Amino acid sequence: MRQYSPDLTPPWKKPKPVPEVPAEPGLVVEEPGTGFCGAVIRCEAGTVTLEDRFGKHRVFPLEPRGFLLEGQVVTLTRPSSTTPIRPTRTASGSVAVPGARARVARAGRIYVEGRHDAELVERVWGDDLRIEGVVVEYLEGVDDLPAIVADFSPGPDARLGVLVDHLVPGSKESRIAASVTSDHALVLGHPYIDIWEAVKPSSVGIPSWPRVPHGQDWKTGVCRALGWPDNTGAAWQHILSHVHSYKDLQPELLGRVEELIDFVTAP
Repeated sequence: MRQYSPDLTPPWKKPKPVPEVPAEPGLVVEEPGTGFCGAVIRCEAGTVTLEDRFGKHRVFPLEPRGFLLEGQVVTLTRPSSTTPIRPTRTASGSVAVPGARARVARAGRIYVEGRHDAELVERVWGDDLRIEGVVVEYLEGVDDLPAIVADFSPGPDARLGVLVDHLVPGSKESRIAASVTSDHALVLGHPYIDIWEAVKPSSVGIPSWPRVPHGQDWKTGVCRALGWPDNTGAAWQHILSHVHSYKDLQPELLGRVEELIDFVTAP
């Protein structure tokens, strides 16, 4: 009896083998079906996540002959290394520097109003601040800001940046900020009553931040309007847990924090 190969496909119809390439972090490939081109940031069982130059993420299946590498068809495979793939960018959108050590703290500082402000800045800009050696401290309000600035004595080698809540024309905060006149201190702010509002409602899973009647504690009013327990500390931890990157924050806050970091770290 004759023996036949189980594969009777004519040789000229068989697809040519293509290289298998481990989906290592930072590898730039294109998915030809969609034209999406980006760097590998995550590879899990059966899928790979790419990030394009605009920060947009797409997840694709790890299929044979599924990607183009420098114009050539390749098959991406899951890396054999058990070392987790590190993100190519920090939570603020900056290029990540794996293994970078924190810089010795500068004399310059960034002051924010309260603990929640400081925790939010740490969540999004913490990696950047450690590399730059910038320490963030909080004031517990801005009523004494002029005296605090005078006591800090900012100078060319010790610049001071201050982030203020509800910095809008005619507000108490705007009058206090205007009284700081040092060339080596920069006071900026966002328009929100509290730092909670600087988190996008969609990120927290609510349609919008409630309007709280004048004279009522804003955070307590928000909790009651949303049906949350009257525990502002627990409410804040719930909000903070939904902040994963700069994409979860309003642009009015993003720009001000970036400007303060640039000011404090300027040569």
